[in-house]
Amino acid sequence: MSLTRNEVIKLLGQHGLVPSRALGQNFVVDLNTIVAVVRAACLSPEDSVVEIGPGLGSLTTALAAEVQRVLTVEADSYLLAPLQEVLEASQAVNVEVVHADATTQQWREHLGDGSQRWVLVANLPYNIAVPLLLDLLDSEPRIGSFTVMLQTEVAERLVADVGTKAYGIPSLKVAYWCEARIVRSVAASVFYPRPKVSSAVVRLERRPVPATDVDPRLLFDLIRAAFGQRRKMLRRSLSTIVHPHCFARADVDPTARPEQLTLAQWACLAKAHLADAHSRS
Repeated sequence: MSLTRNEVIKLLGQHGLVPSRALGQNFVVDLNTIVAVVRAACLSPEDSVVEIGPGLGSLTTALAAEVQRVLTVEADSYLLAPLQEVLEASQAVNVEVVHADATTQQWREHLGDGSQRWVLVANLPYNIAVPLLLDLLDSEPRIGSFTVMLQTEVAERLVADVGTKAYGIPSLKVAYWCEARIVRSVAASVFYPRPKVSSAVVRLERRPVPATDVDPRLLFDLIRAAFGQRRKMLRRSLSTIVHPHCFARADVDPTARPEQLTLAQWACLAKAHLADAHSRS
């Protein structure tokens, strides 16, 4: 049950509601966009889907028609009543609505004991998208893939190539855990209210094993330290962490800047740093 722009406005009005800027609420009001997101998720009938920020349920009901179970997490208590109306009208009996802040741990108990694999499909609120995705990549192996609508600029950061302006910590974190690609662009006109930016659908498929076997805490401690001083050469930004000879051992140019290193090069540098630390202990 995809709601049109007029239907969304009417439903919100019936409940005395307006979209919350603070919660990043922009409701999809275009059926073709809903269909494209569902198709991009490559769903199977036996799948279990988790959706963050269902809003008024247009994507939720489309997902419910395709899969065995949908767990949807909504932070805004005021949307729960109109959301339930839409679900009942669509006879979406396989949807469980959890009232929770998706950035907290509260809702994750509903994902089960780890024996069940989940797929995340969502029109993510822009204000939580990046930290939430990166946290879920790190901490929720139960979620095997992510198909999400994001601000275009954010989507480009997630899939950016080495050496580009958009390349940074999110790009490297995604590359460590996933294969990633932008599936399609999404016009601002398909949302109500209409955002000032364009959007994109991104698909992240979790790798069977991470892209490198380096301890991720060590690896991303180095990456964060370097990108914290992005304009500096690595020999300067990492001078208090990495011994100069580690660059040679890793075959990494110490005069490079952090955005010039691939994930594999970061892994080599982390391994050289770890070996050096062990030799000194």
